[in-house]
Amino acid sequence: MLEQWRLVHNAVVPPAAMSPAQARVRRERYLLDNAYAGDVLVGCSTVRPPVGEERVATVIARVLPEFRRRGFGTVIFGNALERARALDAGVVETCVLAANGDGLRFAVRRGFEEVERYVLDGERDEWVDLRLLVTGPGE
Repeated sequence: MLEQWRLVHNAVVPPAAMSPAQARVRRERYLLDNAYAGDVLVGCSTVRPPVGEERVATVIARVLPEFRRRGFGTVIFGNALERARALDAGVVETCVLAANGDGLRFAVRRGFEEVERYVLDGERDEWVDLRLLVTGPGE
């Protein structure tokens, strides 16, 4: 499972490609999941559990390029968002590689708003953090 998650992660965000050891560390800290169409791997997700006073969770849905625009991202994101809500997230954030126009458009269509753009120290790739307020029933 972890190797397939890592393969999707590395294919979708090559600037943040992970080694198997780095992926094992992620598995210890975050909720990782893979998505399939039958037996075919189409994507993966990461849910970082809520932290801080605002109970901020991070939800990241990744779809392999050849499977985009077929509804897989919606399902992957929906499942990850439900996991974050089950963990009592007060706020949900996501992070998208700025060069991934599909990913940015997907997030904005789901109600995320851009919070920050940045380049990590010593790197060249720009990242975008986006935020979505999570409301409970009746809110």
